[in-house]
Amino acid sequence: MSYNDLKFPFPKWFLNLANLRKFDLRGNSFSGAFPLELGRLKSLEHLDLSFNALEGQIPELAGNFCNLKILNLASNKFDGEIQDLLGGLTSCLNTNLESLDLSSNMLQRELPASLGMLHNLQYFCLYNNQMNGSIPESLGQLSQLTHLDLSLNSWGGFLTEAHFTNLTRLKYFALGKVTPYPILPIPLIFNVSYEWVPPFMLHTINIGNCQVGPTFGAWLQSQTELAFVKLHGAGISGAIPEDWFSKISSKVYYLDLSHNQITGNLPLQLKFPNALILDLSHNQIHGPFPLWSSDNVIRLELETNSFFGPIPMNLDQRFPQLVALYLSENHLNGTIPLSICNLKNLLVLSLRSNELSGNFPQAWSLLQEIWVIDVAYNNLSGKLPNSIGVPGSLFMLKINNNNLSGEIPLSLQNCTSLRHIDLGNNRFTGTIPSWIGSNVPLVSILRLRSNFFTGHIPQQLCNLGYLHILDLAHNNISGTIPKCLNHLSALTHGNLSAYDLYSYYDQQTSVVKVTELEYQAQTLMLVKSIDLSSNSLEGEIPEEICSLLLLHSLNLSKNQLSGNIPSNIGSLQWLEVLDLSRNRLSGWIPQSLSSSTFLSHLNLSYNNLTGRIPLGNQLQTLTDPSIYVGNPSLCGVPLSTKCSEDDHTPTKDNDHEDTNDKLWFYISMALGFIVGFWGVCGTLLVKKSWRYAYFRWFDDIKDKVMLAIALKMARTQRKL
Repeated sequence: MSYNDLKFPFPKWFLNLANLRKFDLRGNSFSGAFPLELGRLKSLEHLDLSFNALEGQIPELAGNFCNLKILNLASNKFDGEIQDLLGGLTSCLNTNLESLDLSSNMLQRELPASLGMLHNLQYFCLYNNQMNGSIPESLGQLSQLTHLDLSLNSWGGFLTEAHFTNLTRLKYFALGKVTPYPILPIPLIFNVSYEWVPPFMLHTINIGNCQVGPTFGAWLQSQTELAFVKLHGAGISGAIPEDWFSKISSKVYYLDLSHNQITGNLPLQLKFPNALILDLSHNQIHGPFPLWSSDNVIRLELETNSFFGPIPMNLDQRFPQLVALYLSENHLNGTIPLSICNLKNLLVLSLRSNELSGNFPQAWSLLQEIWVIDVAYNNLSGKLPNSIGVPGSLFMLKINNNNLSGEIPLSLQNCTSLRHIDLGNNRFTGTIPSWIGSNVPLVSILRLRSNFFTGHIPQQLCNLGYLHILDLAHNNISGTIPKCLNHLSALTHGNLSAYDLYSYYDQQTSVVKVTELEYQAQTLMLVKSIDLSSNSLEGEIPEEICSLLLLHSLNLSKNQLSGNIPSNIGSLQWLEVLDLSRNRLSGWIPQSLSSSTFLSHLNLSYNNLTGRIPLGNQLQTLTDPSIYVGNPSLCGVPLSTKCSEDDHTPTKDNDHEDTNDKLWFYISMALGFIVGFWGVCGTLLVKKSWRYAYFRWFDDIKDKVMLAIALKMARTQRKL
């Protein structure tokens, strides 16, 4: 009865099925506590309540559940300890349980030693819970166990040879936290001798971010029947044993040895007839590019190593089914082989940070489905081929930091799915195409810095509602800053495309705080920056720029901008970096700037600013006088130039505030006089009875005071 919409309570006739052996209720809408009335089904051998919304303490299951062989409670919301569950199951005189799946719940605390009493257990899965503490050595008593998955928990302590003593039938072993990004190792260490050979022969080993190394021990080398290998971030160093690697190559379909410290060379010639994934990235492997081959590999990852030499010219013949090729951050040289354009299924090409030279292959039109092209940080030259814009699915184009020249191909306007364009640090010429804001409306990162672009900033860029990084610095762009920048909704109220959650593990260089910072993809989407520095822009800074409330960094330095700094610049509350240096700005520094809470880098040097530097809040922490140098008419802290005593109006804003203060002071004085004088004296003049009463009261007070003085003087005379 799986995958319906069943809810509690059970119909009564369910519980009258006395001979029921298998009850499959997975994927329904059951909620609340575990239904203990199922205990009336005393013949149950197989109970599956997975993929529901059951919650609360995991049940004890004592007594009437002694015939259970298979229990699946995965993907619910059970919490607490599993001590009671295992205690109830082991209380039966003859424990028949063969399979126990508690994965994807919220179970906590340690794994009890009573686990070792489930002598018939073959399948045990605790994947994705909140278990912690050490793993009991009684695990090694489960002699029938073939499948053990303890991954995605927070175990600690040591695993010793005693934990595996009788696991002679173990085929599947998963442990640790395997993630696509490197994380700190969890405090779980394999403490076995180098010579130890385990009693099992695994088909699957899936270990992530546990301390398995530092050596590639004999227990790993003995596992030669592996079809699935994942030793991600396992602290393994040294060379991979060539004999072991050659043996598993004929059987393995998934191989991940990434994020270790593996060194040495790899076997140069190997075939992987069954492999789908080969990942040896983020190690210290050196040597020439391995001449491997496989008819089935869809993802080849060798990035962040020390491979050298050319990429094989017949790459399409060696890996004809490639979908993703990651070769970045190595020492590969030569040209990009033309054969890459023959990989019909290729979606991701990452060749970043190598020593590749020559031109782009001209046959990019053959790559009809390519998503990501990243060839940044190489020595490529020549012009971009017009065929590069034929595919409509191109998502990311990163060719920055090369020696490419010419104009941006018009054919790129056909790539309506483009989200990320980075052509920075090349020799491109011509104007910035207006079609970027019209034909390619989903762009969220546009980086064209350090080229030779001329002309004006096209108004069409304001149509890019998802744009959160705009970098046009270090070009020859002239004209004014568009006033329509307040239409960039990703910088005004956080309009982010779902496609900004990059599935591609990307790196982006962004110039912030005058230094180049590397952002990973998961943080890059949070960066909001505009850099138009080192151009020939003129005119005033538009007030509309103060509407970009989410902006983190604004750099307009080294232009020919004039006029005043916008008075509402302080409304950019998230601003961390503001650089307006080396322009022709005049007037006062707005007082509103002192209200910027997060401002940590400010540069207003070499302008024509005047008056007193405003104080308050974050500005008081910016004590470096060089950020104001080159403005001879500025005065006040932190400059050594003091403001004159008669300079009571150091800024335009202060002048307005002081005028208002004086006005209200005089008004309050006048009102006080009117209310005080006429409130007392006016009533005495108007009302005769009050006037007589006032003077009588005054005469009484005068008589009492005179009497008190006379008595005091008489007492003093008596004492004398």
